[in-house]
Amino acid sequence: MAAKQRKPRVTRNPELVKGVGKFSRSKMYHKRGLWAIKAKNGGVFPRHDPKPVEAKSVEKTSKFYPADDVKKPLINKRNPKPAKLRASITPGTVLIILAGRFKGKRVVFLKQLPSGLLLVTGPFKINGVPLRRVNQAYVIATSTKVDISGVNLEKFDDKYFAKKTEKKKKKKGEGEFFEADKKEENVLPQEKKDDQKTVDALIVKSVEGVSDLKAYLAARFSLKAGMKPHELVF
Repeated sequence: MAAKQRKPRVTRNPELVKGVGKFSRSKMYHKRGLWAIKAKNGGVFPRHDPKPVEAKSVEKTSKFYPADDVKKPLINKRNPKPAKLRASITPGTVLIILAGRFKGKRVVFLKQLPSGLLLVTGPFKINGVPLRRVNQAYVIATSTKVDISGVNLEKFDDKYFAKKTEKKKKKKGEGEFFEADKKEENVLPQEKKDDQKTVDALIVKSVEGVSDLKAYLAARFSLKAGMKPHELVF
């Protein structure tokens, strides 16, 4: 495709050499008819008033940095949605935890919480895993299922697992100085202990009704030499 030809520049004052025109400035004044425009407007060139600009309230920024570092809270515009539950994970499914304190333990899935985390239990009496929340990215769903139809899970939500932060008063005095260094042990409330027993009682009853299921939940999952994870069927 042929390139477009540029039109030659048309000017009333052609250049003799670069930067030097053929006609002088006074000659071009008459040639362009500027004298007629000036005479028509009473000897003055016409001027157009600039358009009014709306005044914007702009805060003047300082040229200097503040002497002290002032911390400003970051605005979190994220509105995360809970992760969609995998099709292989249904209430009562036995899961294998892949990370964390209970890595390798088999647990029973109860329900998905509003935050998207999974509510699971060992049960505690069988393998020592209490009621806790787990991210579904760190579990493997197995084909084994436990009947949990009679378990009431209405009271369990994300607020149930929130830690209570209490402000501790500063201790004064030489005698109490060493006592302040001792870490207080986290004591689980009696109410949560009762909830654990109530939930586990029905699940343990269902587990004991199936042969070898109790031993299966109690055993820790691990890979041995020669085992190929991508070929395993859970």
